[in-house]
Amino acid sequence: MRKKSSGFRVQGSGYEGLQENIRNLKTPKIEVWVNQYPDKDYTISLEVPEFTCICPKTGLPDFATIKIEYAPAKYCLELKSFKLYTIFFRNLGIFHEHLVNRILEDLVAAVKPRRMKVAGIFNPRGGITTTVTREYKK
Repeated sequence: MRKKSSGFRVQGSGYEGLQENIRNLKTPKIEVWVNQYPDKDYTISLEVPEFTCICPKTGLPDFATIKIEYAPAKYCLELKSFKLYTIFFRNLGIFHEHLVNRILEDLVAAVKPRRMKVAGIFNPRGGITTTVTREYKK
């Protein structure tokens, strides 16, 4: 008896190997500066409305708004280095899900915040808008 297919394909889909080294990519250094109010719990919000990367499957550009909210502890994110960091992804093929995870992990490693949230709101592709969100809490 044949097993009914779910309609989803993983093997043989053409996505194999496209994202194997995402966690090992060497990205630009994210700089920080010393927070003069580390004893206060406050929130910093950043928005990158013109973020671009490349679809690893088609090679076409993906456009997104990246939103970041974080509560700094000892350090705050230096914005010029963050801008250079975001430009790094402009010509990189990366899945939306991997991008948001990578940004959060890199920012948490540099800033060491109390908490942080990164959301990637990607413009429609094929009529589908994708939003990927991940949070970190110390």
